[in-house]
Amino acid sequence: MKKVILLAVALVATFTAGAQVTINDVKVEKSLTIESQELMLNGAGMREKLWYDLYVGALYTTVKSGDGNTLVDADLPMAITLDITDEKVTQEKMKDAVTSGFEDSCSSKERKAIQSEINTFIGFFKDAIVKGDEFQIAYIPGKGTMVSKNGKLIGSIAGLEFKRGLFGIWLGDDPADEDLKDGMLGKS
Repeated sequence: MKKVILLAVALVATFTAGAQVTINDVKVEKSLTIESQELMLNGAGMREKLWYDLYVGALYTTVKSGDGNTLVDADLPMAITLDITDEKVTQEKMKDAVTSGFEDSCSSKERKAIQSEINTFIGFFKDAIVKGDEFQIAYIPGKGTMVSKNGKLIGSIAGLEFKRGLFGIWLGDDPADEDLKDGMLGKS
């Protein structure tokens, strides 16, 4: 019996040491390299609405943190990936969700100051979104926020204030999904 238990423990330890995180059949990478900057997985989770699993969101940082506000305000490299897991996510619903997200993450004064950048960002969702698409939203100090879809750069937006509002959608005081925020912050 001891041999069986030891073998089971050894297999679990071996598996978890090399395993990727998998959420809803989406393989979440342990790290990303963006603009020669290696980012490590801070945490990941599922964005749910009603009974739909909409997308897997993952947060990558240079320094692990469980404090969403600190990360939102930080002028440090970081990235969020969104892997679409449900056909209910369309470009129109994504635009609406982003608009609503900025309303929750920014004061009206803050939104007004970055409205042009918000409009540009929403424009990045002009093409059809289908199950299996992956968006990468990466912030690099001095360069701004770069948005890619399925590995292809869609565009970039300069400014730390825009990054704060955008990352606040997932990590701020009134996030799109509290459970997803907790997952991205490594709390679940």
